[in-house]
Amino acid sequence: MTFPGLAGRGVVVTGAASGIGRAAALKFAGQGARVLVADLDAKGADEVAREIEESGGTAVAVAGDLGDQQVVNTVVERAVAAFGGLDVLVNNAGVMDRMSALGETDDAEWERVLRINLTAPFQLTRAALPHMLAAGRGSIVFTASEAGLRGGAAGAAYTASKHGVNGLVKNLAVMYRKQGIRANAVAPGPTATGIRVDADPAAHGPAVVGPLIGANIGRMGSAEEQADAIVFLASDAAAFVNGAVLPVDDGWAAV
Repeated sequence: MTFPGLAGRGVVVTGAASGIGRAAALKFAGQGARVLVADLDAKGADEVAREIEESGGTAVAVAGDLGDQQVVNTVVERAVAAFGGLDVLVNNAGVMDRMSALGETDDAEWERVLRINLTAPFQLTRAALPHMLAAGRGSIVFTASEAGLRGGAAGAAYTASKHGVNGLVKNLAVMYRKQGIRANAVAPGPTATGIRVDADPAAHGPAVVGPLIGANIGRMGSAEEQADAIVFLASDAAAFVNGAVLPVDDGWAAV
């Protein structure tokens, strides 16, 4: 499958050492894009970058916690230095909550989830925008979630963070469309990525959400299926798609 407009482009993918991010980084490289692989897992990021280079592509690995503003700055600066610009930003990195209902959510859980899932993508996008605006083009793709479309797919913190992502996508699309910037999101349903949820099944949140998820989801998706949608939205094949939140969920959002 070939997506137009990605060959030679500079791409940043966060959370790219595993799961959806890794699959997306490899697919972008397969389209001829140059990829910065960003992740908290330094070894994993290096391995993905090495895999891209061994396949004849160009990749740079940057490790660090995106909750740190300096790491955010470094990701963008390294991409611009390595690729001469930044064409695509994929805000994929994220963390799950404990499926906690609001009354069970402590400050630490709330602040960690909002920091990584919403504030870090905001800061990365803010850092990337000047480079995209100078070029007169850019595509930003966020990994949102089914939890950003409904109230019964996760706990309070994760649900709020992904609803926030969707609002950020729509605002970006309106604010910068005349400058050639597009912002879109995928909303994955259950996907086999190896991420585990540290939830207490006896707590109120998991007890409510678990049956709702079980009754409504379709099959389990793959990281590669999510990556296909991300690469499509980033490419010129989606040149007239802006401000969209695309469910990639085997019809869960339609239930």
